Amino acid sequence: MTVTYTARVANARFGGFYKLLLLWRGSIYKLLYKEFLAFFATYLGLSLTYRFVLAEDQKRYFEKLVIYCNNYANLIPVSFVLGFYVTLVVNRWWSQYTCMPMPDRLMCTISGTVHGGDERGRLYRRTLMRYGSLSAVLLLRSISTAVFKRFPTIDHVVEAGFMTREERKKYENLSSSYNKYWIPCVWFTNLAAQARKEGRVRDNCALKMLMEELNHFRANCSMLFHYDWISVPLVYTQVVTIAVYSFFVACLIGRQFLDPAQGYEGHDLDLCVPVFTLLQFFFYVGWLKVAEQLINPFGEDDDDFETNLLIDRNFQVSMMAVDEMYDDLPLLEKDRYWDASNPRAPYTAATVFLLHQPSFQGSTFDMTLPKEDMQFQPLEEIEEGLEPSRHVPLHLLNRLLSAGPAPGSFGRRLSLLRRKNSCVSEASTSYSCLCQDTQSTDCSCGPPARRPPLSEGPFAPEQRGWEGGEEAGHWATGSHEEALPEESDLAQQSQVSLLHPDSAAPVAGGFPSPQDTGPLVDTSFLLQPGAAKESPARSSPPSAGYRPWLQNPIEEETTA
Repeated sequence: MTVTYTARVANARFGGFYKLLLLWRGSIYKLLYKEFLAFFATYLGLSLTYRFVLAEDQKRYFEKLVIYCNNYANLIPVSFVLGFYVTLVVNRWWSQYTCMPMPDRLMCTISGTVHGGDERGRLYRRTLMRYGSLSAVLLLRSISTAVFKRFPTIDHVVEAGFMTREERKKYENLSSSYNKYWIPCVWFTNLAAQARKEGRVRDNCALKMLMEELNHFRANCSMLFHYDWISVPLVYTQVVTIAVYSFFVACLIGRQFLDPAQGYEGHDLDLCVPVFTLLQFFFYVGWLKVAEQLINPFGEDDDDFETNLLIDRNFQVSMMAVDEMYDDLPLLEKDRYWDASNPRAPYTAATVFLLHQPSFQGSTFDMTLPKEDMQFQPLEEIEEGLEPSRHVPLHLLNRLLSAGPAPGSFGRRLSLLRRKNSCVSEASTSYSCLCQDTQSTDCSCGPPARRPPLSEGPFAPEQRGWEGGEEAGHWATGSHEEALPEESDLAQQSQVSLLHPDSAAPVAGGFPSPQDTGPLVDTSFLLQPGAAKESPARSSPPSAGYRPWLQNPIEEETTA
């Protein structure tokens, strides 16, 4: 019978479990006292033999055996194998209980779908429910010793009222070598189909729901049958049992107290009674006894399932639900809170203190913030993340410029090209008017002049060079030294800007359009001195202070 003690531990308090330690039925003392007494008696027998029976040379040999057993007994992994085994058994034990075929869902479905207040309708409902109960009884008598003792034969099942004599003949005429607990479920389905034809089950949806509940009930019966069939692997049970008992056989010898006069390490005290060894036996073997009791909960142990009590309860409740309670409704009337907008059930004097406790509003209900943090910010003032650039990042260009040569060189003029959120592209060049000293776009240089297309002006194929104004200098067909303008003059007019093709240099008066900047041409011919004669048509003058030994800054930036 199941031992219930939950009411004794409803409230956690000091010494709340001490009363449970005194219980006998279902206790570890009842399970273990025989093994415990046998172990303790054997230990005392060996101890008395060592102290009073053995000769001196025999004592020395026994002492060596004790030390050997004590050193190697701990090599047996008792806690490891026993812990996993008990966990497996407890989980299996609870799963078997959740698979018990309870008829509550099935009886509610039968009462709600099989209609008819006459004797025929009552007969349908009671017979359907009896078939479900019969299937559960046939199953439980095949897996539970307690139920089998109650119904040892089919005649007992017939006499108990779960089966009629005509049904017994049909049951026995179906020859099968397998368990036939499922036959009443098939009778159930046939009877439900007949009730549908007669209109007792009014539509197919109700019939479908009835079949689903029957299948759920039958699945629980099938699962219990398979739990009884497929046990925990025998090898696992054997390993755990051998490990536990072999460990304590070794402890019978290895935990003996030796003569302190011999000076053995760890044997300075002689207590005669091994208190902690006995506690270890109590814990480990008691743990094994728990698994032994729970591995088959359909026996007659103190904590096994009350299968006969479940049969009685299920049969009585199910028959009452489908027969006496069918179409039985109390009178409909208004409840006492009909006109209350905030209905609350009353409290007794023992529970009125709950009214003084606030209800739970959420874990952040009591949080506070400073007033300045609670002000909404206009969305237009919040910078959103910009799209990542697909070209060379700006920080790489800044690193190159910070490590450039001295002022006045080409690196000096590259440092003027810094602009926030701009990207460098190898295929783009444009004019940017940047103040040399302030490195800002707020200057008065004005937009650059419109450059003519290559088919016109001084950049046409028939032209040999570029001619500018007096301030800008003159690009002749001679060497670079002859064509380069003065650095100070050129710095006042314009600087070469290397920008992304989609962006333009900011100038006073706006950004130049693609028509103003003209076509983009290759500037790599500047790397060779005297290459002006063989260079393609150019749309921009060379930078002031050009040095032919410098590499292309765009290529350097891309490489970096």
